[in-house]
Amino acid sequence: MIRTTFALLLTLGVAAPAFADDGDIDKVNGGIQVADGNTAGKLTTVNGGIHVGANAHARSAETVNGGVDIGAGSSVDSVETVNGGVKLGSKTTVAKTAETVNGSITLGNGADVAGKLTNVNGGIKLDAAHVGGGIETVNGDITVGANSRVEGGIFVDENHSLLNWGTSHKPRIVIGPHAIVQGKLTFKREVDLYVSDSATIGAVEGASAQKFSGDQPPQ
Repeated sequence: MIRTTFALLLTLGVAAPAFADDGDIDKVNGGIQVADGNTAGKLTTVNGGIHVGANAHARSAETVNGGVDIGAGSSVDSVETVNGGVKLGSKTTVAKTAETVNGSITLGNGADVAGKLTNVNGGIKLDAAHVGGGIETVNGDITVGANSRVEGGIFVDENHSLLNWGTSHKPRIVIGPHAIVQGKLTFKREVDLYVSDSATIGAVEGASAQKFSGDQPPQ
């Protein structure tokens, strides 16, 4: 992600957007929008959000300061931002990874990410969604909602930041009813881990699972 960010800042040194023959769009300032049902190439901006409409396709969506919103039924190869959230609508597909540093990641009903979900600060929420490459965070809460499936486990790292971001917040990890997490759940810092009595998870390292019944654990 850091390499991509530097590449963006170094190569996008023009104020006006550039539209390539293959559908790529490069900008410095301003958002990018792909209309419903359209096809685009690589979408890149520095200061602005990216919106891909419903039932559309883009090769990738990358920004530094802005969120990325992928509409229902759409597909992208990868999604990446630094300061902004990532929202994947229902039945969207991401062929590789979805990453942010400072922002939430939300997967709608039936969304499918083949690779990894990664952030540092911000919640991660799955709604009957699938993640094939695991979930990683440092300070974010994680909700693997009912009927979701995660392969590759869950990893919550300790906070290595010199600024000690988020040290007062204990991440809340919820594995919902009939959800499945394959692979190890590893926690390098203290968390509150709640696991539905109908969920299936792998081995847990660094935390003690608290079982709950019903839709949600106690607040």
